[in-house]
Amino acid sequence: MPSQKNKFKYVSKKASLGCKNLAFFRFRNINNEYIITNDYGDYVFLSKNNFNDLMQGKLKKNSKIYQDLAKNNFIKDKIDTEKVVAKYRTRKNYLFAGPSLHIMVVTLRCNHRCLYCHASARDMEDMEKDMTKETAKKTLDNIFKTTSGYIVIEFQGGEPLVNWPIIKFVVEEARRKNKKAKKELSLRLISNFSLMDEEKYQYLIKNKVEMCTSLDGPEKLHNKNRPSTTGVNSHKNIAKWINRFNEDYPVLRKRGYIWKIGAIVVISKYSLKNHKEIIDEYIKFGFSSLFLRPLNPFGFSHEVWSKINYSADEFIDFYKKSLDYIIERNLAGIYIVEKWAKTFLQKILTDNDPNMMEIRNPCGAGLGQLAYNYNGDVYTCDEGRMMSMMGDESFKIGSVKDDYEKIVTHTVTRTLCSASCLEGVAGCSNCAYLPYCGVCPIYNYFEQGNIFGQSATNDRCKINLAILDYLLLKLKNDKIKKEVFLNWLKK
Repeated sequence: MPSQKNKFKYVSKKASLGCKNLAFFRFRNINNEYIITNDYGDYVFLSKNNFNDLMQGKLKKNSKIYQDLAKNNFIKDKIDTEKVVAKYRTRKNYLFAGPSLHIMVVTLRCNHRCLYCHASARDMEDMEKDMTKETAKKTLDNIFKTTSGYIVIEFQGGEPLVNWPIIKFVVEEARRKNKKAKKELSLRLISNFSLMDEEKYQYLIKNKVEMCTSLDGPEKLHNKNRPSTTGVNSHKNIAKWINRFNEDYPVLRKRGYIWKIGAIVVISKYSLKNHKEIIDEYIKFGFSSLFLRPLNPFGFSHEVWSKINYSADEFIDFYKKSLDYIIERNLAGIYIVEKWAKTFLQKILTDNDPNMMEIRNPCGAGLGQLAYNYNGDVYTCDEGRMMSMMGDESFKIGSVKDDYEKIVTHTVTRTLCSASCLEGVAGCSNCAYLPYCGVCPIYNYFEQGNIFGQSATNDRCKINLAILDYLLLKLKNDKIKKEVFLNWLKK
């Protein structure tokens, strides 16, 4: 018998010889099965025995497992190099575009005091926190210098409708500038609709401004999460405008307004026991999708955070129950999609990355998006701006008065790019889900004191792993749920 030390040398040498024709891969054990992935997003499930045979070079070339590996680019001499290069290029095409999402905070004033507000909203009387026309014009000058052929200008706040004159100015000036720039231009309003009226509604429709609101579930839950400072029933007001839009939509579509109202749900501690009620509320209002977002930790005092926060395990339990119920509704003939799951499924099942800024590699900070505060300060992303509202200017990359090239090539942008390239992040570089995942360096900075996340204690990492495990096991073992997922990708 060889010594224990020599035994390990022998096994290592044998595995190396047996694997000499294997292309590079990463692996993960899920429920005593192994999933292996490569950089192109291909994956294969292996039993424990098949995985061991693979590592020891015992798989027979005429076996089904070996053929699956060859088909999915895990066998070196079976790889079509031109094909996989094109595949990888397609998956990373967002890297060649430049910033496409431009968040304009036209005011910090707001008439709501949401429990989870991280925008550091100001009182309605604080008019100094409104963006001026001069700042708006300089912001637009910067936006139209992007190399991206596609531009999204997103109005945020506070409550952006508070500064309605600036929204109108930006809409009209952006349309005017785009006659020369000839970009694919989208305008988007994120609003609680509390200040919506007939004049604004008709203007937004006429100028093809997409609309999105916040709907946290049934009336009682929504109003608890998102109370108004004026005593207005927040849920009732949102319901009014969603219903109005749904009634008008058949006619609006014929007139060229193709976007349905979107909505965002944020999960607070009070939401965890209400997954069915939240989903049913979205179905009731005719939504075909929702995004179950966990709480964002930025901007809270310890006292508030302790009241509304929950553990990663609690959110994962909520999310799985929610996704099961969403699938159940789909099987009953009601089409509704959970966007987080759909984003991962697109990455797993297609070569097209949907370019969600916080789940891409590298992340979108400064590379795919920019955030412009009411005063013209520019940040890598909205999370960077949130940190600023807490007194930390680490992620400010300039002002709209600065040269555009200086802004987009800022050292901070390059640093965040490095910190979110998963191939160089400990715990991510060897993770099987690297082709499908992404990190937020600013979240890591806030929660862990380092833009390079520590995956072993990182709640977002834990949540992403759990969702990906769930989806991949369903794709492998549940034909009915797989059909639902495939149907999501057709629309």
